[in-house]
Amino acid sequence: MHNVRLIALDLDGTLLGSDKQLSAENRSALERAAGSGIEIVPATGRFYRGMPQVIRELPFVNYVISINGAQVFDVANQKTVCSCDIPLELALSVMERLDELPVIYDCFQGGWGWMTKELYDQAELFAANVHSLEMIRNLRTPVPDLKECLKERSSDVQKIQAFFRDMELRDKMLKEFPKEFPDLIVTSAIVNNVEFNSRGAEKGTALKNLAVYLGIPIGQTMSFGDDLNDISMLKTSGIGVAMGNADDEVKKAADYVTDSCDNNGVAKAIKRFILEN
Repeated sequence: MHNVRLIALDLDGTLLGSDKQLSAENRSALERAAGSGIEIVPATGRFYRGMPQVIRELPFVNYVISINGAQVFDVANQKTVCSCDIPLELALSVMERLDELPVIYDCFQGGWGWMTKELYDQAELFAANVHSLEMIRNLRTPVPDLKECLKERSSDVQKIQAFFRDMELRDKMLKEFPKEFPDLIVTSAIVNNVEFNSRGAEKGTALKNLAVYLGIPIGQTMSFGDDLNDISMLKTSGIGVAMGNADDEVKKAADYVTDSCDNNGVAKAIKRFILEN
């Protein structure tokens, strides 16, 4: 019997299918788990307002781990439980470095996405797929010059994200950036991006902080993920579940590999470990 009291779930490629929809089977499994007193916690690289409406409207979601762990959000009280941002000067250094590369990039600040208009206008060339393009267009506000805009606001940044067209260059920079910016966590959430977060902003750290806040032993947590930014969470939780469609590195970090996001892998693992016990 697994005494799970909190389930943390990545969204894209995990809880949501490749069509970005929440299946009836996954929703039903979450409802049943929540009905037995388990906290259901979306854990995403997105900011809270950028989560799909179908997830934000789930009545049993009380907390959200957002922006790769840079923010833990109390939904009921609309307040931040804890946060971990990139200092402004360091964020500007990263952006100056990205200006040297054939990429487009944006940042999250104040729970929203911001992007230089010239780069925003190139989104179609760099988006991995139609869903990614839609997210860039709908969840980023174009500004004349992102770096100047941040200097004027003089406040820290929650996340920086770069999109690549050259996958060899992207893989190379995933290895190089951590050496260039040792105070940042460099990871990836979709096939062609690189993401920068503050050193303390990891899904695993956020999960640990939320568990402490709720008085839940970390061993009584379960997590699901499919990409590199989920590894810390899978390793931290009592049961770490990788999706069938997960990156090989993610599967190695997991305790269990379930079915893919398009075959209700979340529901199948919840049934196996919780509902059928």
